[in-house]
Amino acid sequence: MTTPSIKDQVWLNAPATRAVMDALLADGGAARFVGGCVRNALLGVEVSDIDIATPLTPDDVVRRIEAAGMRAVPTGIEHGTVTAISQSIPYEITTLRRDVSTDGRRATVAFSSDWAEDAERRDFTMNALYADVSGAVFDTVGGIADLQARRVRFIGDPAKRIAEDYLRILRLFRFHAWYGKGEIDSDGLRACADARGEIKTLSGERIQKEMLKLFGADDPVPVMRAMAASGILGEVLPGQHRFERFASLVEDDDENFFAADGVLRLGALIADGDQARAVATRWRLSNDDRDRLIEMTTAPVKVVSYMSIREVRRALYRFGAPAFKDWVRLRWAEDPKASNGVQWRALLAMADSWTRPVFPLTGENVMAAGVPQGPLVGRVLGEVEDWWVDAEFTDDDFSLAERLKAVVQATI
Repeated sequence: MTTPSIKDQVWLNAPATRAVMDALLADGGAARFVGGCVRNALLGVEVSDIDIATPLTPDDVVRRIEAAGMRAVPTGIEHGTVTAISQSIPYEITTLRRDVSTDGRRATVAFSSDWAEDAERRDFTMNALYADVSGAVFDTVGGIADLQARRVRFIGDPAKRIAEDYLRILRLFRFHAWYGKGEIDSDGLRACADARGEIKTLSGERIQKEMLKLFGADDPVPVMRAMAASGILGEVLPGQHRFERFASLVEDDDENFFAADGVLRLGALIADGDQARAVATRWRLSNDDRDRLIEMTTAPVKVVSYMSIREVRRALYRFGAPAFKDWVRLRWAEDPKASNGVQWRALLAMADSWTRPVFPLTGENVMAAGVPQGPLVGRVLGEVEDWWVDAEFTDDDFSLAERLKAVVQATI
């Protein structure tokens, strides 16, 4: 079999990359690209992060990078990781290492000069591929064959790999969703199911990051069903799961070329606002994502495919386009009538094109009409605003003035 090469990759031959590698390779040094950049290059998919492995110590890495005029950031130096900044591009450089001890969440490591030993401590065979600056690929764990077969397989004993870091339970599903084909590796799936109770030891931030990446895959539905069948999904996302809505949303994304939205897909899967609040707390979602998730699962307005333009504008004015679009997507995913897709798309287009009008009255206008300063001003203003919205956001100053006068007279 011909040894694969990634020599033609643009990122590998970029001046910024060459500058980092030249610094590490000078005076007998050694360095290889590793992990996702090699895996993705071989698969022909986009490379977003460039990781480098080296037998050089972190101190030597820092010295070499700075001597070459680049910035070295000790992002994880206790674990052997230094980030080099070359032409504003970050390159994560990690010293070869072996695990001394692990507790399922973090590891104590010792630096090494053995490439095979470094490979053995990684999670999946497809993530333990290395490539030198010429593009030649090195594989000591069978990763190339697994990558060609789109088989996500743990290195060595799956139970041992999982016990080193229980996040690898979720990573198996995420990597299979992104890179795998067919059934999930049975040995890995069994080991993950056996260790599922340990998921509770993981931080919410780590769970959130892994699951939202999983949701970002083109079709995460089969993997999510496998997670549910193995009892793992219940550990990550307790409660009921709306799989049909989730699957329909994913299908709509594919058919309409919508970008995968992890938070929206999470909202499609969970049952209600109470579950949304619990998940947001457990996963330590950002405030914005938490609020969005709760809002999309507790819609205060009825959204249907046949909404009138007036109803749409009212909803957009009251709740904003982002929330309205989330509700449209979830209701669309619940709609069994495929032909209604045209109407649902029209609602999304309306939300994207509509400019929210500014209510022309202020509290000063209300007080000028005779209402004393205080909470009554807000009540009057709100009542007039409700009328203005019902009147299709009229710009008729006379009608507004007359309505304000009528509300004031009825109130004081």
